[in-house]
Amino acid sequence: MEQENKKCYNGEECPVMAHIKHHSMKGALAIFVIVLAAFVFAKTLTEFKTMSTIGKNIPATNVISVSGKGEVVAPADIAEFSFTVSEENIQVGEAQKNATKKINDILAFIGKQGVASKDIKTTDYSIAPRYEYADSNYYTGKRKLVAYVVSQSTDVKLRKLEDAGIVMAGIGALGASNISGLTFKVDKEDDLIKEARSKAITEARANAEKLAGELGVDLVRITGYSDQQPVYPMYNYARADMVSAKSAGEAAPEIPSGVNKFISNVTISYEIR
Repeated sequence: MEQENKKCYNGEECPVMAHIKHHSMKGALAIFVIVLAAFVFAKTLTEFKTMSTIGKNIPATNVISVSGKGEVVAPADIAEFSFTVSEENIQVGEAQKNATKKINDILAFIGKQGVASKDIKTTDYSIAPRYEYADSNYYTGKRKLVAYVVSQSTDVKLRKLEDAGIVMAGIGALGASNISGLTFKVDKEDDLIKEARSKAITEARANAEKLAGELGVDLVRITGYSDQQPVYPMYNYARADMVSAKSAGEAAPEIPSGVNKFISNVTISYEIR
């Protein structure tokens, strides 16, 4: 025993200490294995839980909603209006011939003002009989055919806005009736609608970041988007429908084109944490 203890005192490892050290290493290894197994189990359990939610819409519990408005103002670069030519005669052929002459004269005049054929479209052509009754009683009176009415309606797009008054006066003098709907628009309005919506979204995002900062929360993801009302243009309308064909033919009216507004209102919802 003294010899074994001497070996320990001589700097050599004694059997007792070696035995204790061996069991300590085995214990530490066992603890490490247990901790590792627990970690792997927890990680696996978490992955299984995650897999069960893949592809599912997880509802957000904390949400804020913000709105934004975008507005774009642009000067009109086109004008649109419509007119009708009507002729009547007891003979259909005569009514058609007279209506055709009028419409051809009007189209020739419009063409001389620089309006391209692609900007002129017939929207209606009709032939209808017109009757009169022998007395005022609709049900018992004998009706009589008095004429056939031939009508042709046309839509026109003007690209030279300064000529709008001249064109309106000219077609009135040539026999057009029901001149109406003169509207000043923007030709490529889709681009302005997109710009207005983009401004609205940008403002909504800025409002969301500001509100999140004031609340002391973070924005996680967008959970909803809507247009409170569709993007709509606010056109400048001329009261051409209030001008009779006769008065329009006497003098070219001054028709200011003004500007058009495109407005978009959006609402965006964000999940916060």
